[in-house]
Amino acid sequence: MLDHLSYTQPEARRIAGAREDWEMVIGMEVHAQVSSRAKLFSGASTDFGAEPNSNVAFVDAAMPGMLPVINEFCVEQAVRTGLGLKAKINLTSAFDRKNYFYPDLPQGYQISQLYHPIVGEGEVLVDMGPGVARLVRIERIHLEQDAGKSIHDMDPNMSFVDLNRTGVALMEIVSRPDIRSPEEAAAYMTKLRQILRYLGTCDGNMQEGSMRADVNISVCRPGDYERYRETGDFSHLGTRCEIKNMNSMRFIQQAIEHEARRQIAIIEDGGEVVQETRLYDPDRGETRSMRSKEEAHDYRYFPCPDLLPLEIEQAWVDDIAASLPELPDAKKARFVRDYGLKEYDASVLTAERAAADFFEAAAEGRDGKLTANWVINELFGRLKKDDKSIGESPVSPAQLGAIVGLIASGDISGKIAKELFEIVYTEGGDPAEIVEARGMKQVTDTAAIEAVVDEVIAANPAQAEKARENPKLAGWFVGQVMKATGGKANPKAVNEIVRAKLGS
Repeated sequence: MLDHLSYTQPEARRIAGAREDWEMVIGMEVHAQVSSRAKLFSGASTDFGAEPNSNVAFVDAAMPGMLPVINEFCVEQAVRTGLGLKAKINLTSAFDRKNYFYPDLPQGYQISQLYHPIVGEGEVLVDMGPGVARLVRIERIHLEQDAGKSIHDMDPNMSFVDLNRTGVALMEIVSRPDIRSPEEAAAYMTKLRQILRYLGTCDGNMQEGSMRADVNISVCRPGDYERYRETGDFSHLGTRCEIKNMNSMRFIQQAIEHEARRQIAIIEDGGEVVQETRLYDPDRGETRSMRSKEEAHDYRYFPCPDLLPLEIEQAWVDDIAASLPELPDAKKARFVRDYGLKEYDASVLTAERAAADFFEAAAEGRDGKLTANWVINELFGRLKKDDKSIGESPVSPAQLGAIVGLIASGDISGKIAKELFEIVYTEGGDPAEIVEARGMKQVTDTAAIEAVVDEVIAANPAQAEKARENPKLAGWFVGQVMKATGGKANPKAVNEIVRAKLGS
């Protein structure tokens, strides 16, 4: 357990519209597209947005006599993902045929891993608030090929099929039913996406379908979930329904909330929930039946005769483990410990690996807290306004670090620093040279500041008398001095001199 986190069980909450107390139980099957330039069993490109049916090899199109050949890099990415989720890596795994018939699946079956997946049990630590985390267990991760895409909006009378996605490598990450609320489900998906992006095994682009989830939901009475955890008996959890192909955090939460209420209403009215697969309609804010829920035997799984069992060596796994980057939880804990950051600030900075790297480069040899404030408030705020990512930042880590350094040395004030940041953001340049060339250096000469304070007090005798009676009014004089010096006077020195002159 990380030293800045504590595990908690979620508090049961009353579900809207229910007459009695119920609890949600949620498990997720996340399909994450493997970051690889080639498909799982062919050398065809995986580039997104290519012309329809332009990234299709003969084996993807199920041409007669074409045999799949495993992509070793995709296997490596799956192992890397398993290691990142603290999971067991199975040195022997095997592929199976999952038989079902869709127009965008030319071979009439999907090559997957049911009986012997490449990755076994692991875990994800889900942040639920400052210092609080929930542990979600991973049951397995298996490799499988994606299907194609049916297109229904190009012609009123016909549907078209694009096979570019057919054969793209997917990792199916299956959780235990450990998730207890819509918010927790979204937080789990967010954390999983963050880890995969740190590892470089999936880009996590949900809009492009690189990461999507099937969400299994059931409801149970208070205490039944604890009985399941004690006994392993799933009958305590109620009948589950699966919501397919969710690719939005917001829709995942909405779908879970609606589906839980739907199931509760059925039970409280004396009915029984039917196990089935459902789709979520975001326009109506409701789920609707898609088909009865299939079990493994419905797919007639059997070992894929075209692929030998996959055997990997422990030494190879160890080499991959040695190359893993520092992952989000460890990085956040280090930022709190080494830079003295608040946990919230550390969470913001480590949300994306690129942002964490930017901060560390900018903070090297400088005040960590001050640097964090500038990265989070000034840089992130401006990038969000301009709809830019950290990788598109016009300000480099060296430039931001230089601005922070000028503040720390007293060469510029915070107000001047914001003006300097704007110049660097829009025009570029070396911050120190800009300060010199444009006369932006902070006035620290106390004698010069004192002379300006005397002038302001002499010009406002009535206000000065009031300030002597009420020290809170001294701030007005501070503002006037800063205005008179163009914001270049050291604010701390101005405050001290004003208060001394007014006897406050």
